[in-house]
Amino acid sequence: MSNQYYLLAQLPSFSVTDENSVLPITEEYFYDLCSRFLDSKSLKQLKELSLMPPRENKSTGSIFLDNWYKNERNLRLALGQIRALRMNKKFDIENESFSPEVIQAARTATGMDSPLAAEQFLNQYRLNLLNNIRPEDDFSVDAVYSYGLRLKLALRMKKFNADKGMASYHKIYDSILEGDK
Repeated sequence: MSNQYYLLAQLPSFSVTDENSVLPITEEYFYDLCSRFLDSKSLKQLKELSLMPPRENKSTGSIFLDNWYKNERNLRLALGQIRALRMNKKFDIENESFSPEVIQAARTATGMDSPLAAEQFLNQYRLNLLNNIRPEDDFSVDAVYSYGLRLKLALRMKKFNADKGMASYHKIYDSILEGDK
């Protein structure tokens, strides 16, 4: 049996969308546990996992991760393009084309009045994406990467505070508008 089987069998399940639940695992414990079962190349790749894809499309050596980063990059570019259009600003993306689902998700998120609601919507969109591109082998190194991305999504959403977020949003938005004058 593969080392990933023993690793994944030890990882607890958790909800990414339940913001009130306590995560049964920390990122540090996850990395520590993975360091016991993964080879150095896979562990390095795991520690480089990010919810923010590199701007340039480059191969990671993992079809799953390449697919994740491509989809996340397209979502972020579509969000940037729609926001720029709404503010009559230039947003340079070189001949990028987006799927209808990405465009719809970006439009829906940018159309929401609450930044927190938009982030919750985008979190659910990303979770659905992870489910759609899930590795076929539930005990592969890509399954470990998928678990790591889910953990990062859950940790990110737990950091949000509605009141602080709204105040920060207004401050940033006002500074952008002031810059146009």
